[in-house]
Amino acid sequence: MSNPNQKPLSEIEVDSNNLYREESFTDLKVATIRRLVPVKPDGSEDGTREVFFTGQAQIMSQMGPLPIQCQIPGKTLEEAVQNFPEAIGQAVEKMVEEVKDMQRQEASRIVVPGNQPGLPGGTMPPGGKISLG
Repeated sequence: MSNPNQKPLSEIEVDSNNLYREESFTDLKVATIRRLVPVKPDGSEDGTREVFFTGQAQIMSQMGPLPIQCQIPGKTLEEAVQNFPEAIGQAVEKMVEEVKDMQRQEASRIVVPGNQPGLPGGTMPPGGKISLG
């Protein structure tokens, strides 16, 4: 079944009233900060909209590196650099809470015998034993 909100590729449109020029800054160690400058359809800066900053970093997990992205408060690059650690920290905290919530939901899920995914017909093997092959 197709998603009703999904458009065919031929109907994709660029919102020319919401264009940004992207500038990227990095310390080549931990941080990548992107400055998004609003522009008009002709490419000139649009002073009626605010510049904003986003941050990106990676944290190591048991499954490998996880990318973390967030919006960084600040009006200047200097402010964004100063606010980067706290913004990334909040994004990590939010991600951890979301994972914990997903784990709680999964743990509280009711499993009904006979509806086990992965087994033929969705049923358990006779005698409750797992059969291979």
